Amino acid sequence: MQLAMIGLGRMGGNMVRRLAGGGHEIIAYDVDAAPGKALAAELNTVTAATDLADVISKLAAPRVIWVMVPHQFVDSTIENLLAAGIEAGDLIIDGGNSNYKDGQRRGLELAEKEILFADCGTSGGVWGLQNGYSLMIGGSDEAIALIASGLTTLASNDGKGWGHVGPVGAGHFVKMVHNGIEYGMMQAFAEGFELMKAKSEFDLDMHQISRIWQHGSVVSSWLLDLTGDALEQDGDLSALSDWMDDSGEGRWTVNESIELGVPAPVLTLALQMRFRSRETDAFAGKIVNAMRAGFGGHAIKGVDDGEQKGTSDE
Repeated sequence: MQLAMIGLGRMGGNMVRRLAGGGHEIIAYDVDAAPGKALAAELNTVTAATDLADVISKLAAPRVIWVMVPHQFVDSTIENLLAAGIEAGDLIIDGGNSNYKDGQRRGLELAEKEILFADCGTSGGVWGLQNGYSLMIGGSDEAIALIASGLTTLASNDGKGWGHVGPVGAGHFVKMVHNGIEYGMMQAFAEGFELMKAKSEFDLDMHQISRIWQHGSVVSSWLLDLTGDALEQDGDLSALSDWMDDSGEGRWTVNESIELGVPAPVLTLALQMRFRSRETDAFAGKIVNAMRAGFGGHAIKGVDDGEQKGTSDE
C-alpha cells in the first residue's frame, strides 16, 4: 500500500523502515528535512516530501497519512493537512501518545468534513524495527480497512500484534492503560531489586538474579530483560540518575480511575513515586521528622551535623 509518515523521529523513522521492508510505498515528511532525505537515500520505496502540500500531491486517493508527532503538535499538524488539501475519504491516523479524549474530538471534527480518523496506540519503542510493534487502533471499519495491510507489516509476531479495539478514542485509551500498568510493573521491579540490594549480608548479585529470573520465572518479561542488560553493563547503575520522568499517560490513567470510580492503587502509587524521585530535599520528609522528634525523641538526621535528637519521650 501507499501511505505517508509525518514525523520521522526515533519511532516514526523506524516505522518507515519496517513498512518499506514490507514493500509499502512511503511518502516521508518531517519539519526537519534531513531525516526524510536520509530515508529516501536508504530505501528505494521511500520518497521525501518537501512540505505537507507535497505529501498530498504525491499520494493517490484515498490518502492514508500516519501522524507520528508529539501529542501537543497533533492539532496543528491536522490543521496544516486540511490547509494543504486533504479531502473527503482520506484517512489520518494519530499514532503518538495522545489523550483519547482529544482523539474523540478530532474524530468528530474530521467526520464533519467526511475525513476518516483513527487513533493508534503504538508500543515497542526503539526495538520495534526489529521485533515489530504492538498496535491498538480505534476507528471505523472503513478506516481500519485502509490501513490494515500496513498494520500487519508493522506489528510483531508475523502481524498478530495489532488489533481493532473499538471506535475512535479506544486505541489511545487502551494504550493509556497499558502505560499505567507499565508504571506499576517497573516500580515493582525497582522495589524488589532495591530490597535485595539492601540485604548486604548476602552480597547478592543483581545481574545474576535478573538472568535467573529470565528463564522459567513467572516474572520473566521484556522489562526484566532490559533490567538484566543494564545491570550487565553497570552492576551498580552508577551512571544513572534516580530522577524518574513521566510521559503523561500515567497521569491520564490515574485521572480516569478517579473519574470512573475504579480503584487503581498500584498504578497511582507508581506515578506518585516518580514525583517523589524528583525531590532532592523533600519538605514533607522534614515535617515527618519534626513530628517524630517532637513526640518520641527519635533520632533524626540534621542538615549540618548528620543527626539531631528530639527532646520528647512520648
